[in-house]
This record gives sequence, C-alpha cells and structure tokens, in this order.
Amino acid sequence: MPKALLDKVTVAIGGATGYGGVELIRLLSRHPGVRVTYLASASSAGKRLEEVYPHLAEYGSPETLDSRLQALEPKAMAEAAQVVMFALPAGKSAAIVPALLKADVKVIDGGPDFRLHDPAAYPRWYKFDHPAPELLKEAVYGLPELHGEKISTASLVAAPGCYPTGALLAIAPVLKSGLIKPQIIVDSKSGISGAGRTALSLPYHFTEATEDVSAYGLPAHRHLPEMQQEASLLHSGGKSETAITFTPHLMPMVRGIFTTAYADLAEPATDNSELSTLNSQLTDCMKQFYAGSPFVHVSEQLPHTKWTAGTNHAFLSARVSADGSKAILFSVIDNLVKGLAGQMVQCLNLMCGFSETAGLEGRAVYP
Repeated sequence: MPKALLDKVTVAIGGATGYGGVELIRLLSRHPGVRVTYLASASSAGKRLEEVYPHLAEYGSPETLDSRLQALEPKAMAEAAQVVMFALPAGKSAAIVPALLKADVKVIDGGPDFRLHDPAAYPRWYKFDHPAPELLKEAVYGLPELHGEKISTASLVAAPGCYPTGALLAIAPVLKSGLIKPQIIVDSKSGISGAGRTALSLPYHFTEATEDVSAYGLPAHRHLPEMQQEASLLHSGGKSETAITFTPHLMPMVRGIFTTAYADLAEPATDNSELSTLNSQLTDCMKQFYAGSPFVHVSEQLPHTKWTAGTNHAFLSARVSADGSKAILFSVIDNLVKGLAGQMVQCLNLMCGFSETAGLEGRAVYP
C-alpha cells in the first residue's frame, strides 16, 4: 500500500448502508487526509458495498478498502481505525462507544445517544435507559459553529439532529446577543430522506407523500429537547430554559430542510425608520456571528433549499415582521449533509487537525 495512504487517518463507519452512512462514504472518498478501513452494517453484513449501492462499484479498490460490509463489532472497529463514525438509529451506539473510547479511539456519533446532557431525558424522548450516563457530560455537542474549540479537543462528539442544526443556526446569533426574547416558534420542513432508508410506513410512500405537505411529531418531536438544551446555553449559559415550540413538516422532496423561526424582539420597532434599522441589525448580527464560519452564508435574499443540495453549506436570512414586533429568521440546509454526514466530517476535520473544509468543498448541483 502506498505510504501516502498509510499516513492518513483511518476511519470506520458504523451504519454504512443507511442514508447517513452512504453520505459519509461519498464525502470521505474524496477527503485528502482520510482512509476508510472498515464498513459495518447490521442489516447487510457479509455483502459487498456495491451490492447494496451499485453506484459505488469502484469504491473497493486495492488502494482504498475491501468493500465487504462487516459486523458492528467494537473490538474489530478499534483495531481497524483511529476514528469511528456512527450513523445509527437511537439506542444503537450507546452500548458500543465506551469500549471504543477505552481503546483510545475517537468517536463521532451521528445518532442521538450522546446529544442530551440529562440521562433521565432518554427514557422519555428515545424510549431507552442510557447504558453509559457518565459519558453524557464528556460528549461535546457537534455543531462546529457553536462548539468548534471544544470539538477540536474532544474524544466523543455527538453530532446534532438535522432539525436542531437548521433551527440553532438561525436563532443562535440573535438569541445570544439578546436581540430576541427566549420564547421561540420553530417551523421546519424536511425532505423525505430525513426519515431514513428503512422507513417504509405509509406516510413515506411516493403515492402518499407526493403532491402533499403534512405536519407530524406533535406535540413533542424528539429533536425538541436538544434545541431547548442548546438554546438555553446560548441565552443564559443554561441557567434558565428557553421555551421553544417546534412543528416539523414532511415535504415531497428528497433532500433539504427549510426552517422559519419566530420570536418577539427585545426592543420592537415603533416606526418605519426603526423597522429598517432592526432589519439591518439582525442581518449584521448574523454576519458577525458567522464571520469565521466557512459553511454559513448570511444574505438579504430569502434562501432556497436547492442552494444546499449535496453540500455542507447553510444559507441564512432575517426579517422584521410588518408590525415591528417580531424577528423572522430563516435557514436552509441539506438534511443529509450539514444535517448529518457533512457535519460529522466537519467535526472530524476539527478533531484531527485538518482544514475545516477538507472533503467538503463542493457546491450544490443546480438546478
């Protein structure tokens, strides 16, 4: 094997045949500093990657990786890789992670198993008792735009959910600056891929979802507690809770999340002059907050999900309501990239000392 490949950071992917896993494979296949050495799939162990995804037929070349899909076995993964990246459903990684950390392997978990700080929240929101509650304080919430410095020194990173990523990017600057009050309404619309590859229940069938828009997950979607957790940290350092009302919607498209958040302004506008000033203030606040963030773009244009398709980029905008009382905040992301696999690669880059944009330089295919 060429020395250039031996010098690369070795990565194992758990859950390699789900939508998140195959996005990790796509992104890491062009990463200049990474070599994937282990692909694990509970559902397809024993098969080859190209049997599940024929479009990846050339992936298993001698210089990169044997494309056989293997068991989700922590000892074998630790022997094969320096970093393990999980794209698994809730409750599937929590029991595996302690053994990996003990073997001095870094872990980036794309599922929810380490996102919440309170172990008592898991039975309520995810229907399981957490097997490693002591690690919840150690895990770093993997939104680089908020926690980049902590991510860079972490051994365990919990990548955010796709909906919280879109919502927190929109509200973080103006909430932290005190421009809005901490009672926020979040309205989000997601493409069907957000349900995962094996979600075969009726609402996700083509004939049910096409030409239709529907709300779901009410009154308490399981992404709500991480939104509230992180928003409270932004608002008061976690000393007081931020009240968030969250409604997700299913849209008849494959990728993308469009989030609109509403909150009362701390100091409402009383005339047209003040309204114009507040509009500029919201936009400037966002631009300053994300000045050093390579993937977040703030514009006066209202964003479109198509701008982000297949990329790790996020586009934000802001408006003041016509009566001058509310901030209206917009964000768009690709739910499978910035909302999952791309964000995990962004965290990997910070943890391993790569350029933050390594492997993520691509822009959307448009239209």
